[in-house]
Amino acid sequence: MRIIEVPVSAFPDQRPGTAGLRKKVKVFQQPHYLECFVQAIFDALPERGTGCVLVGGDGRYYNRTAIQTLIAMAAANGYQRVLVGRDGLLSTPAASHAIQAHGANGGFLLTASHNPAGPQGDFGIKYNLASGGQASESQTEAIFACSQKLTRYRIADIPNVNLDKVGIQSFDGFRVEVIDPVEDYARLMQSLFDFDRIRSLMRSGFSLRFDAMHAVTGPYARRILVEQLGAPEASLLNATPREDFAGGHPDPNLVHAKPLVDLMMGPNGPDFGGASDGDGDRNMILGRGIFVTPGDSLAVLAANLQLSPGYRDGLSGVARSMPTCRALDIVADQLKLPCYETPTGWRFFCNLLDAGRISLCGEESFGTSSNHVREKDGLWAILAWLDLLSARRLSVAEIMQDHWSRFGRHYYARHDYEELPADQAKTVMNTLRGQLGRLAGQDLSGFCVTAADDFNYHDPVDGSESSGQGLRIVFGDTARIILRLSGTGTAGATLRLYLERYESAADRLALDPASQLMPLAKIADEIAGISMHTGKQSPDVVT
Repeated sequence: MRIIEVPVSAFPDQRPGTAGLRKKVKVFQQPHYLECFVQAIFDALPERGTGCVLVGGDGRYYNRTAIQTLIAMAAANGYQRVLVGRDGLLSTPAASHAIQAHGANGGFLLTASHNPAGPQGDFGIKYNLASGGQASESQTEAIFACSQKLTRYRIADIPNVNLDKVGIQSFDGFRVEVIDPVEDYARLMQSLFDFDRIRSLMRSGFSLRFDAMHAVTGPYARRILVEQLGAPEASLLNATPREDFAGGHPDPNLVHAKPLVDLMMGPNGPDFGGASDGDGDRNMILGRGIFVTPGDSLAVLAANLQLSPGYRDGLSGVARSMPTCRALDIVADQLKLPCYETPTGWRFFCNLLDAGRISLCGEESFGTSSNHVREKDGLWAILAWLDLLSARRLSVAEIMQDHWSRFGRHYYARHDYEELPADQAKTVMNTLRGQLGRLAGQDLSGFCVTAADDFNYHDPVDGSESSGQGLRIVFGDTARIILRLSGTGTAGATLRLYLERYESAADRLALDPASQLMPLAKIADEIAGISMHTGKQSPDVVT
């Protein structure tokens, strides 16, 4: 096997974000761009050049080309074996599980998650560790440092691998094993949830719709929901993966999954609706006539997950990202569970999961999961809800009403201001940041400020500190306003405003969320100058 060393000049823009490196496809298609970033990862890994590495992605445009490059570079950098999902497909949670199940040193996940795809769309790549979890902040900084001093990359001169057939292909002792992307994951789900009970629910006339948004979860949903659990084939929407996600935006929320939302809100809607995103790690939960916010979904699962076989021993603890509503905190308090508040970014949960401090976690951007993998898991959340519905034999709306009557309700919304010029977004953040020190004790339109800060996180496991994780205005247990910049986009800056208001009185649990949050939105606009500095009179997306 001939190894080629290609001399290159370093690219200055390869600093990974919260979920790897994401850029427009055209950026990755530049000569040597992908190869340089991959080589920087190999150079930064302490275990480089040994054992096995996994490769797979969400099927978006350029995935198959990038996979062939990665295989050849793994061979050149001393790996003996590469595992790759058939057709190049592996959902992010399934890849996390496969890394552990097959004893791989780690894995390359080729995805830009919920971002649009196609030749004009986005592409991304991240590296997950042997635990199945994302590389830490210190490790991604090491990768960036290697990318800045790179002078060459190594690649093997081998034929392209046939990605469409399960089996082993060998090249001078180097092995590529194409694996079924669904088999291991389906087996794991069957060990966690009562499939017999869910099948009984399906036979009772229960109806569901799952929207795969032409992304990676289509094959997983077909195998589990249809073939194993007995749902009709018509239960699946957009279940065939496409390189451009059929021109859609594979983000499972009220805006981008509107056809499913409209179906569920109709008078004859199905009993249950769910959706997942490009790489399968996000979820949306709906019932007939009701949308379940991510924070409410997390709280409901915390209160009920012990009904599922894989969690009958209870939860060791729970965690949420800071902008996620505090519904989880109340459940944890009543159930006497440790509850942690982390920055946004799944890697912050991994230390807690690895240390056994938590077994359930979630974040505001439609991500929920447990200790079964080290990534958020969209289909897992769908199955957790189906198992809950099969155990309690109540509708989604009835479960939510019961939950709110017991724990109170957190009215919640996220307002996204997308593709802003970076200077505008920073001006908004700095405008609010400059006032934080004098807000405590002030009355803002009837809401008394009890705290205002820039969230800093002290990791209780490794002692690391993460500063500047989001601006908070806290009104005691009553309400919160949070402002932060997103790290998942590829064009301009995305400013995210989070609004939360708590009610516990029985006659205030069924109010219109928008009307309850409007006073907080006005406070945020006035104090941070969102409309004044951005020129936008309303957010681009509300979820």
